Amino acid sequence: MDYVIKPHGIRGRVYKKILYMLFAAGILAVAASLYYFMWCSVPSTIMIKAGTDQTLDFCVPASGELYREAVETSGNAGQNKQAQGGSLYVDLRGPVTVKANQVDQYKLYLKLFGMIPLKEVDVEVIQDIRLRPAGIPIGIYVKTKGVLIVGIGEFEGEEGQLCSPGKYVFQTGDYILEINDQEINEKRELIDMIDHCEGQELFFTLQRGESIIEIKARPEQNKNGEYKMGIWVRDNAQGVGTMTYIDENGCFGALGHGINDIDTSTLMSLEKGTLYHTEIIGITRGSTGSPGELTGFIEYDDKNIMGDITDNTPKGIFGICTPETEASTEYDYLPLGLKQEIEKGPAQIICSLGSGTEIYDVEIISVNLENDNINRGIVLKITDPDLLAATGGIVQGMSGSPIIQGGKLIGAVTHVLVQDPAKGYGIFIEEMLVH
Repeated sequence: MDYVIKPHGIRGRVYKKILYMLFAAGILAVAASLYYFMWCSVPSTIMIKAGTDQTLDFCVPASGELYREAVETSGNAGQNKQAQGGSLYVDLRGPVTVKANQVDQYKLYLKLFGMIPLKEVDVEVIQDIRLRPAGIPIGIYVKTKGVLIVGIGEFEGEEGQLCSPGKYVFQTGDYILEINDQEINEKRELIDMIDHCEGQELFFTLQRGESIIEIKARPEQNKNGEYKMGIWVRDNAQGVGTMTYIDENGCFGALGHGINDIDTSTLMSLEKGTLYHTEIIGITRGSTGSPGELTGFIEYDDKNIMGDITDNTPKGIFGICTPETEASTEYDYLPLGLKQEIEKGPAQIICSLGSGTEIYDVEIISVNLENDNINRGIVLKITDPDLLAATGGIVQGMSGSPIIQGGKLIGAVTHVLVQDPAKGYGIFIEEMLVH
């Protein structure tokens, strides 16, 4: 007897295989999502303050060994215990209280359910310092280290042809440090060197990213007989922002983000920088799709200097205040609120709209413990009716406004959500302490 396999039987088996595969893929997707969620629930770096009890309450089914001596823990009804070899067993299924007696660094190797590797966490013990929130408007002037190339273009040559001698030599974002071994600090110096080259090849020392490189290029004459390289350059920048804090040594932190060049979007490499007293003279209200702005009047005069900028980093600008600036701060020293201590709910920011600093109400709507963008760890919403009426929300110039919650300094305002100016982002204060 002959047997014939019916087509619909083959199709049925194929359908079953597809369903099994889809089911397995769905399970894997859910598992991966849960794993990623738990991975994000524990920050890769946890800071704790020396000499104080710190409660870690991440509520994830993970545990691991904390390596280093001089650490004490309690919590989870005795589930945390001293491990052998100078390490400590930590279980994060519930609140854990950790204490370190001195500034140091530790490693915490976490596993899900005690079996599946989750992540390696850096535990940093920092000094239990207090900072004075400022909220003072500041005028910023920075001088670049060398001359920054912000664009490469063309010009009309002697015979009407288009020339661009720098096109395949320079890159946007390069800093010109030297020409023919002569230091270049200002645009004027660069223009003079090129203008008087007499058509000779020039040797340039550039900073490109983290590297110092040597290149050579020959300027060409334009239709007026002037030697040009076909590059657009900048040697300084100015702006308005807000000072975040002043520490006990008279050092300040401000902005909560770095000063980037407006054309290249790269962090500016500074030779020097200065803070000046600024008076807020106008407010452009923010609206959906259009960020607002605080307009400041800055008089670049020695008597108006508030301090020197020593560092421009992705986490803010930092430096030393004048004694007069330090004395003018209205608010008392506050303890730090680390990111694991921040809660969703009411908070305040300090800023100035032109007549002294004021405290305004905000709401913390999200805390991103593990965020690739260090300037967006806090998501907040302006709730104060007076601030909303005046600015529409967060506006340019408010960057650096200190964020206070529960009597602790927890961060600084950094960015506005362009599509909803009442909302914006902030950086954790602990990030601004390590720069």
